Amino acid sequence: MDKTRVLFLCTGNSARSQMAEAFLRKLGGDRFEAFSAGLEPKGVHPVTKQVMEEIGIDMSFHTSKHLDAYLGKMHFSYVITVCSHADASCPAVFPGAGKRLHWDFEDPAAFEGPETETLEKFRQVRDQIRVRIQGWIQEQARH
Repeated sequence: MDKTRVLFLCTGNSARSQMAEAFLRKLGGDRFEAFSAGLEPKGVHPVTKQVMEEIGIDMSFHTSKHLDAYLGKMHFSYVITVCSHADASCPAVFPGAGKRLHWDFEDPAAFEGPETETLEKFRQVRDQIRVRIQGWIQEQARH
């Protein structure tokens, strides 16, 4: 059985797309291959790794990658943008992409506030992404 290859795309590839990739790897079993990239990679945010470790997902091997690492080099069944900037800036015709989806999540890395509130913002976005990934996996199982 061929795996469904999915690319999650956001601006910095530091939080949302990284979380989505990690959740699909963990929850999708052997049905999916998950990747992530950014239009302007900034490195994986340390709080991203922290909040994912809180729920048992090790992201120590994750690195930020530029979209160019995949563009025209790999076929994806789905390219899923997880921020409005990436959705607007991603090439309309993405070479090697099947379907393009957009799931807009707030950028926890852009949040400014005390450390406790920053952690809470990352957790909120993490949990929203987990719910969306779980629902999407269930949708895919019906097809």
